[in-house]
This record gives sequence, C-alpha cells and structure tokens, in this order.
Amino acid sequence: MRFDPPLEEGRLLRRYKRFLADIETAGGEALTIHCANTGSMLNCMSEGCRVWFSRSNDPKRKLPGSWEISETPQGRLACINTARANALVEEALRAGLISELNGFTALKREVPYGVENSRADFRLDFPQGPTFVEVKSVTLGFDGSDVAAFPDAVTQRGAKHLRELAALARAGVRTVQLYCVNLSGIAAVRAAEEIDPVYAAGLREAKAAGVEVLAYGAELSPEGIALVRRLDVLA
Repeated sequence: MRFDPPLEEGRLLRRYKRFLADIETAGGEALTIHCANTGSMLNCMSEGCRVWFSRSNDPKRKLPGSWEISETPQGRLACINTARANALVEEALRAGLISELNGFTALKREVPYGVENSRADFRLDFPQGPTFVEVKSVTLGFDGSDVAAFPDAVTQRGAKHLRELAALARAGVRTVQLYCVNLSGIAAVRAAEEIDPVYAAGLREAKAAGVEVLAYGAELSPEGIALVRRLDVLA
C-alpha cells in the first residue's frame, strides 16, 4: 500500500473526543485532523511525539487530513488508522504473501455469517469449501519486549467474533483469526489478558475449537505500508 503523495510529518499536541487530534506540521502549521481509531491507543502516542498524516483536498470533508502513523514511546512506528488493516490484508492475500491462505478462487468482503449478526472481514472460496477470516489490527507494544498484544481495550465485539469463528470451526468450516500487526520491531503476538481476560479466554477456546490463529507483521514508512513477514502467536 503506497501513500500518494507520501505522508506529511508533524508533532502531536493532543488527541481528544476519540476522533480528533491537534498537530503541528513540520512547517509550523496548526491542524486538527481525523483520528480513525476507536481504541485506547495505549502505548501508541505521547505528547510531542512524531506523527505522519495524509492530507485531503476534498471540500466535503470537515477536517483537512487523517492521522496515519505515530512514533510510539518505545521508538517504534505504529499505523493507528485501523481502517488500513483490511486493505493491507487483502493486498497481501491477492499477492500470495499469506502462504496459509493461498489458492483461493474467490474473495468476498464483509460477508454475513454466524448467529450473532456478524460480518466476516473476508470469505475465501477454495475448491474444498469456504474459509472465513477475521482481521484485527494490533498496535500495542511494550518497553523491552518484541511481543505485541491485542486488544488495547476491552472488546466485546472481538470476543463475539471469536465465538462465531469457533462455532463455524466446530461445524467443520475452516476459520482464521488473523492479526495484522501494524507495529514495527515485533516478533510475536499474544492476547492481552491483563486488559481483557474475557477475550483471552475466548481466544484459547477458539483455538481449541479448531480456529487457526495467524499473525503477520507490517513494514511501515511515510511512503507506504506492507505486510512482509509471519509472526509467532504465543499461547
């Protein structure tokens, strides 16, 4: 995924009302931009940290740009725009970069499934049957560790998706929980049990039911983002 034009750099003044961020650009311009992240963004930002944003010339938009990447307190780069995760995964799927999911004959997005009114991020059709894939964007890192964690806040929706995947797996349908790790310098992913023990328990139950759990890490820069490597998933 290339940014055209490349992202502009600034410094974070504050994030507030969840969807707003005040920044100062490298040229000294004060802007309020959109923050497309509904989570806590724990360990993703600090006052004065470097940020990179895309600028919009759309006259219908209320804000002049969107916050895309942040420099974390640990010195990593994090793509905090969670809307990018599905596009990154689709790009990697179509390029054959996620080897465990190669060979599909059709790809559909936002497919209804399950008994709790869910929508799978992807349904991949294979000769032997469909595979349902849920994607989660991971940006939570820690000092002195190359292990990232999900979630960064309690997620009832995430727990619901695990239940839905597990139910399909028990019925003999292939299901995958895929963690898109939009954080540099990471080697593995784990459930953040200290933040959401219900989600962590749900992940263990889903794995026991036959849900495949995968993690792929991204390479990030102001020029673009791409999934480039498989990461370990820790129990």
